[in-house]
Amino acid sequence: MSRYRPTRIAESAITPKSLYLRRREFIGAAAGGLAAAALPSIAGAAQLTMPLAAKPSAYKVDDKLTSKEDVTSYNNFYEFGTGKEDPARNSGSLNTRPWTIEVGGMVNKPQVIDIETILKEFPMEERVYRMRCVEAWSMVIPWIGFPISALLDRVEPLGSAKYVAFETLVRPEEMQGQAGLFQALEWPYVEGLRLDEARHPLAILATGLYGETLPNQNGAPIRLVVPWKYGFKGIKSIVKITLTDKEPPSTWNKLQSSEYGFYANVNPAVDHPRWSQATERRIGEADGLFGGARIDTLPFNGYADEVAGLYAGMDLTKFY
Repeated sequence: MSRYRPTRIAESAITPKSLYLRRREFIGAAAGGLAAAALPSIAGAAQLTMPLAAKPSAYKVDDKLTSKEDVTSYNNFYEFGTGKEDPARNSGSLNTRPWTIEVGGMVNKPQVIDIETILKEFPMEERVYRMRCVEAWSMVIPWIGFPISALLDRVEPLGSAKYVAFETLVRPEEMQGQAGLFQALEWPYVEGLRLDEARHPLAILATGLYGETLPNQNGAPIRLVVPWKYGFKGIKSIVKITLTDKEPPSTWNKLQSSEYGFYANVNPAVDHPRWSQATERRIGEADGLFGGARIDTLPFNGYADEVAGLYAGMDLTKFY
């Protein structure tokens, strides 16, 4: 049974307009060359986050929020290393301005959109979602973003389009996990959704969390968030979105299809080959013995009432 319910976010939780306006001051200073004098290096500039305004949203869960410190320091982002602390430690080298996203494929209006246009023209909402990692740990995160459907409407998918493919950045000079002879994954990191999944109201492109723009380690400047799926579906630092009529490749599915399915819907009844998915460890909620409170995992991560209909008639042990 889903525990998701619409709740109005308190006005006090919204970023004040005065703080949001400081973002414009930063941009203006950078254009005039003042930012370079104030910042010691490009890496330092890339680490900065700025206040990000977001309107109240009906999408909220009752669960206790994971602390900002945990959300920004315990990450999987193999482009910066395979350890949980590596992304926070190493991602300062990534420069996220300027940044553009190519949106094309089977659409009427292909285009290249820069991140500043996205922040200006797509109304941002704060949405509090559960995030369940396939490794059986979880968080509760106040994302800022907008429905993917809004971007899809802008490019007008053709009737023959069935899937949406996503691709992340390849920049080994700034992403040390992509450099060297031996790579943990094949680059670029790629992911995909069925078009109806991407159009579902819960699916968003996130540009911030905790009232600020995304930190590099969390996928700056824009990433995918699909809360009823395992976290590896949430591709980070997106540079390309393509509409297609064929199921697109997914990085972890290509690496080991017997362990990581294309759909990756959270399903406590289907174990990973090497561990149970029936419970999860909620990061930051210590139980005094194993460093994290274990709770039952819910079908579709607690969003079954909203999304189960997308998979009516499918064998979810086969299409996992």
